[in-house]
Amino acid sequence: MRCGCELPPEAIIAPVPRYDETVSMYHEFVTDTPVIFLMGPTASGKSRLAMTLACSLGMEIVNADSVQIYRGLEIGSAKPDAAERRRVPHHLLDVTDPDCPWSADRYREAAWETIRKLHQRKIVPLFVGGSGLYLRAVEQGLALTPPIDEALLRTIRHQGEEQGWPRMHQRLMTVDPESAQKITPGDAQRILRALSVHQATGTPLSTWQQQQPPPPPWRILKLALIPPREILYPRIEARFDRMMAQGLLDEAATLLTHGYDRGLPAMKAVGYRQLFQHLDGEISLEEAIDNAKRESRRYAKRQETWLKRESAVIPLSEARQEEEALSHIQSWLALV
Repeated sequence: MRCGCELPPEAIIAPVPRYDETVSMYHEFVTDTPVIFLMGPTASGKSRLAMTLACSLGMEIVNADSVQIYRGLEIGSAKPDAAERRRVPHHLLDVTDPDCPWSADRYREAAWETIRKLHQRKIVPLFVGGSGLYLRAVEQGLALTPPIDEALLRTIRHQGEEQGWPRMHQRLMTVDPESAQKITPGDAQRILRALSVHQATGTPLSTWQQQQPPPPPWRILKLALIPPREILYPRIEARFDRMMAQGLLDEAATLLTHGYDRGLPAMKAVGYRQLFQHLDGEISLEEAIDNAKRESRRYAKRQETWLKRESAVIPLSEARQEEEALSHIQSWLALV
């Protein structure tokens, strides 16, 4: 059992390898390498249950929340605090700054490397979060895409801000019509990615995406917390009130002092985006809080929809979630 110990040096993740290096690691895994997912919508209680499970079974937690990877977004992302991280080692938290966004592919690389390191130490990784694309990338892999230099990304992002993303979408249509047809003219992040891949390699992103990797050799147990909405929605509102009491408005104001582009994924996170509007003088604080709670409920609904489409997900009952989760994990590990 790891509870009570400090984060071990070996838990710190080294620079992640590129795709071809990661695939070459397959020989280091045995077939059916065990990995556990704990999924669920925002405010469903994943983090609390994960701490209990990790302490009981000697697991380590791997973040699967697309906001918690960013430094400086502490309160609004409900990031585990220092005491929790001392009790149980956590991975893939605070790995990048808001102006250096991570794609699902970048996350997948780091996650696969984390799995490899944990299994070398005979530890089962417990992935915890509600970012469906991140979890799917860990489970299935993603089509091969090349690394893109940050300077090129900044250049294209600046062009998009000056010219407008609909115009950049027209430019994408000329060099990669297949990708452009799948992307709306206002989707800055996906337009940026597609244009940067073409400009860096001379090959359309759509061509890269046809190179599907083999599935990774893990055996995954997928557990989910899906509280009824009459329970979940009040939790979402109460949690946001606690975040405000903990200093979320000041945290948002501090982020603004860094001058980060508002189009960055981190700066568009629910809660922060609405408070930025208040700090800019566009809406009152009361409106910002109401809007943040509403968008959080909508986000939870989208997460629920995604979970319903996932295969082999085991829902945990609200009343007996700890008991059921421990039973499922122990029975499943006995078969691995």
